[in-house]
Amino acid sequence: MLQRSLYIVSSMMILVIACSPRLNKDSYSGSVNTSGYQADTLAAPYETKSATNFSKVIGWKGGETPVAPSGFTVTKYADGFDHPRGLYVAENGDVFVSEANTELKGIKKIGSKISRKIKTQHYGKSANRVTRLRDADHDGVPEERSVFIEGLNQPFGMLIIGNHFYVGNTDGVVEYDYKPEASSITSGGRQIISLPPAGRHWTKNIITNAEKNKIYIAVGSSSNVAENGFDKETRRANIIEINTDGTGEKIYASGLRNPVGMDWAPGTQTLWTAVNERDELGDELVPDYITGVKEGGFYGWPFSYYGQHKDPRMKDHPADSLVAKAIVPDVALGSHTASLGMVFYNKQSFPDKYHNGAFIAQHGSWNRSIISGYKIVFVPFKDGKPSGKPEDFLTGFVADLSKSEVHGRPVCVALTSDGSLLVTDDVSNTIWKVSAKK
Repeated sequence: MLQRSLYIVSSMMILVIACSPRLNKDSYSGSVNTSGYQADTLAAPYETKSATNFSKVIGWKGGETPVAPSGFTVTKYADGFDHPRGLYVAENGDVFVSEANTELKGIKKIGSKISRKIKTQHYGKSANRVTRLRDADHDGVPEERSVFIEGLNQPFGMLIIGNHFYVGNTDGVVEYDYKPEASSITSGGRQIISLPPAGRHWTKNIITNAEKNKIYIAVGSSSNVAENGFDKETRRANIIEINTDGTGEKIYASGLRNPVGMDWAPGTQTLWTAVNERDELGDELVPDYITGVKEGGFYGWPFSYYGQHKDPRMKDHPADSLVAKAIVPDVALGSHTASLGMVFYNKQSFPDKYHNGAFIAQHGSWNRSIISGYKIVFVPFKDGKPSGKPEDFLTGFVADLSKSEVHGRPVCVALTSDGSLLVTDDVSNTIWKVSAKK
């Protein structure tokens, strides 16, 4: 029975790389796991109460914008969306935006706690479309805008391979015929793979490899810690690899509670992902993270976190052999920050310190007494590995910390052809652009 349950969670009985070192000092507050085997400084489970503290979104007034470091300018790239989430920039410079939202139905919608969630987080209906933006004259401002695909099912990730455009819907990946000059796609698509729909984590991000013969799909868990049963977690909490026609499905990595952002570290063949860890263990547990993904690796969910830290809620489901093999993530990003989109800076217009480093969008907490996240952070890299601690890059989303008031919530990041950074802000329906001053 136990073996069957473990398989159902996320095909966890695959061969996993041997034990990894314990978390190093200060890792929970955003450090880099480079030395290993140091004293463990993670907070104890339930050291603080688990808070329910949804932020209050107040929007942006007049000329208000997020704040970037000296030497950068922040402008409004486009607005008027309906919950812009995913971003994808084509080789010709076109910017594609997936517009989708968390949908709450039935008793979840009328429950008192969830009602506050709807009011403050703007959850509700989903636009279910992809919009295309085109800057035809290359002046940095898109002057063409069109609905590229509509009638989708909570789309998030997008991808172009050859003459095909792929969309990661919540229930599967759909392939469309694609022509770069087209302003829209009206013909039907072909679903190349079905995926577990919705649940607690509905986004399905997608990315290809350098050879463009594989697609990697980030599939989050259906729950916090499998509290609804392992049968609800089949093929979830994984990164799945498929061929571009949907065949050849295999689990690339497992035990990742909610992987969202994905990108390849420049100069390497290592896939990196941004992961939302579990909630309800207190203010300081569990840190979200980015990590280089080891093929066949197991990252602990739901049995353990940050390597071999056993989740006390899993005491009735012993899995010591798996816990012993749980890989310690590379870079902690703070607890409950909801770190989502990520991109490596492979352009040239930003100062040298940003070259090859990672930008990560933090959507922001709901399970922390003092809200955390709500910003873009940067992690420096050298030779394909983290070379320093995360640092704030784009801030100003928090309006009043004491009142949990925020202007907006960043979701995804992408790079334009000119090397600027784009950021989706899903509750203000805006895309921000960060450019280096010339």
